[in-house]
Amino acid sequence: MAAYLPESDSEDELPPGWEERATLQGEVYYASHTTTTTQWEHPRTGRRKEVGESLPFGWERQVLPDRKVVYVDLVNKKTTFTDPRLAFARETVTRGTSFRQKFDASSTALQVAHGRDLTGKVALVTGANSGVGLAVCRALALQGCRVVLACRSEARATAALATLRRERGSVEVEHLTLDLASLGEVRQAARRFLLHHTRLDFLVLNAATFPQHHSTTEDGLEVMMQVNFLSHLYLASLLRRALAAAPAARVAVLASESHRQAELRRPSSLTFNPGPVGFEPQLQYNDSKLCCLMLAPLLARRLAGLGVAALAVHPGNLLPTRLHRHSWLYWALAALARPWTKSCDQAAGSVVQALLAEDLPANTAYINNCFPTQPSATAASPGVQEELWEAAVATLELRMGEGCCTEPL
Repeated sequence: MAAYLPESDSEDELPPGWEERATLQGEVYYASHTTTTTQWEHPRTGRRKEVGESLPFGWERQVLPDRKVVYVDLVNKKTTFTDPRLAFARETVTRGTSFRQKFDASSTALQVAHGRDLTGKVALVTGANSGVGLAVCRALALQGCRVVLACRSEARATAALATLRRERGSVEVEHLTLDLASLGEVRQAARRFLLHHTRLDFLVLNAATFPQHHSTTEDGLEVMMQVNFLSHLYLASLLRRALAAAPAARVAVLASESHRQAELRRPSSLTFNPGPVGFEPQLQYNDSKLCCLMLAPLLARRLAGLGVAALAVHPGNLLPTRLHRHSWLYWALAALARPWTKSCDQAAGSVVQALLAEDLPANTAYINNCFPTQPSATAASPGVQEELWEAAVATLELRMGEGCCTEPL
């Protein structure tokens, strides 16, 4: 477990003679052994902190016969007199407080999620059988979350489930067959999910493809535009009832810094199938990721009244995933760059932060390296975003029927 712990922030270290304590209500105060005084503000930073009322996942508070209180780590079979909540104290956020980065590009998903008790929560992750998606599933499942791995291949999903269960037999994980290359299959997958789950706390739109030749789906749409963006928009719309049923649900949409090289400027003229003439795979991928980035604020506006937040995330470049399997050139570049790029666990860190962080600035729409980041001017334009929504919904309604994105299943 110690390997999962991030390094401490030296600014938060207490001066000699001071001790940090917590009340049962989650308030943090500081006691000085030399002056026998107590105070609410951190003696070095001057900031106040608080902790959650519940203990981290796997911990239990016990009172011994001599009335001493101990804390038991049921997972690692350890006992301590120190309240484990203090390891995960967070600063009280007030108006005007600047964001203080606790994690960075090297932080793993497990480090970001460490100490959170996600028992009773439900997550659905697309493209979850390997790579970044599987790393996100692992981090959430090990903190008690019930995780649904939504992916096309049942064989790969079964192998992924076995991997997670080998690490900890008690994890709650399951597979949902989802083929994003078929809008009909997306609708059926959403129905199957809603039959078994009434709530959805975390929706991670992670799956993506990067073919090197023009191809279309059974719906007559270009593969990258449908798999990377359009089917994810449709899926999120179909699952809005479950998202609304969960308090403070979060949606994380995986975008890319390559959106800054996108050529798309007027989504109102977007056909979602540019045709094979002049088709350039990299440019099409960039456009699809620009659409993914704009999907986050679009969903945030439409689901805000239901208590749902949505953020876009850049996981990293040339990651060791199956995304480049269709191109020997990109596969070779990814292999050569491996010593300098993120691991899948590190790439998943920003995704988990988008799902769990409670101290992000209110206007955050995009996260890169666990830090709020400003997207391109095109991606940040509400007018361009709304044009994209109208074009996407019109395309979906043409194939799935009018009102397909708003009518309940």
